Amino acid sequence: MVRWHFHKEYELHLIVASSGKVFVGDYIGNFYPETLFLTGPNLPHNWISQIAEDEVVPKRDMLVNFTEELLESGNQVFAELKALAPLLERARYGIEFRCKRTVRQATKLMQKIADTTGMTRLGHFFILLEVLAASDDFQLLSGTTASQLSDDHAVERTNKAVEYIFTHYARELPLEEVAEYLGMKPTYFSRVFKQATGRCFVEFVNRLRISKSCELLADGDRPVTDVCFESGFNNISNFNRRFQKLKGMTPSHYRRLAVQRLTEQNLY
Repeated sequence: MVRWHFHKEYELHLIVASSGKVFVGDYIGNFYPETLFLTGPNLPHNWISQIAEDEVVPKRDMLVNFTEELLESGNQVFAELKALAPLLERARYGIEFRCKRTVRQATKLMQKIADTTGMTRLGHFFILLEVLAASDDFQLLSGTTASQLSDDHAVERTNKAVEYIFTHYARELPLEEVAEYLGMKPTYFSRVFKQATGRCFVEFVNRLRISKSCELLADGDRPVTDVCFESGFNNISNFNRRFQKLKGMTPSHYRRLAVQRLTEQNLY
């Protein structure tokens, strides 16, 4: 499990094996093999695989990290690098690349970067950025950018909170319970949690539940009522209302689109 964290480098993150939940800024979604993300400097992110406690995934992902300084210095020599500016600006909010062709090209180039050295490696890196910059099938993920947290203790507390929520979100989970688990007063925990994640506690939990419901809807034909309760909601009308607000459609409509998209992807 990758812990909730942030750093000054850009990070290109390819999932090779396993599936689970991805947290980028204030975004919560799902990942699975052949999903590709790019996060910008100091944008909090976390990938939690849904695997057995003692299960080990030998090669879950591939990463390419790079700094702003590298590209800024390159801009002074190669004007062509200025074409990457829109990609890098989008990365501050987190990007998921949706085009399968782009992901396949990126996968090959990331492997070449891992297997080579010197100028050859650098060449593959810039070709990789060119491929990503040319892609117009992507999703911006977060409504927030760089983290406002300034100390490791706050990051550690956020990690513990997110892990606890992820373990218990499928049942009733009051803010006071998580605050007590962390040894914090509820009002203080509420303020720190929102500062760290960009979302208030209730909204964060509900978004996690909606994300789980999307996973269940796309993965089978179980009744919407069952999906509602398995995701942690205890009221079908509340579930439908929150789903509509967040996704802009009903759960049934979402399932139809998810099945259609999966069918289209399998054609390529």
